[in-house]
Amino acid sequence: MIKHLISNGFFLLNRAIQGLTSRWRNFYYQSLGVKLHGYVWMREIEIPSNFADIEIQSPCALDRGVVILCSGESQSDPKIYIGAHTYINRNTFLDAILSLTIGNHCAIGPGCYITDHDHGLDLTLPPLKQPMIAKPTRIGDRVWIGANVTILKGVTIGNDTVVGAGSVVTKDLPEKAIAAGVPARVIKYRSEQ
Repeated sequence: MIKHLISNGFFLLNRAIQGLTSRWRNFYYQSLGVKLHGYVWMREIEIPSNFADIEIQSPCALDRGVVILCSGESQSDPKIYIGAHTYINRNTFLDAILSLTIGNHCAIGPGCYITDHDHGLDLTLPPLKQPMIAKPTRIGDRVWIGANVTILKGVTIGNDTVVGAGSVVTKDLPEKAIAAGVPARVIKYRSEQ
């Protein structure tokens, strides 16, 4: 009984510390210019720069190791927008220079990479001198992205779609689709279940 009470006490203390550090991160990133609309559960995340280009609705949760990177000059609209009730799992990397939108009630698995740009392919230039080519990337509402999925520039994923683990999404996916593979292809539709 005493072991159980001690174990419970440590669990509650740990949760309280996590909650306080999450609130501190909210205050810290908001003070740097990130637009947080209410409280966002934040574990040890990283936002290295361009804070004003990020908008996150509440409630939302960003787990340990999530990186939110906006590059280039600031613009009037957010470069990265995360909708309410969305959970982004560990070690996911969001990388934008133009527009990356994630809808409401989304679940994004661990180890994902989601971007709105890539580099050019000019043979006369070395890789790091290539110009950036950007197209808006949009993930609809209630989308479920499995672990280690890569979503490339210019892709739109329709509402209620599921993307299987390890997939590489290079083209648009329609609503209510279940897609998987490299490149990701529609396997079936959720209404067929």
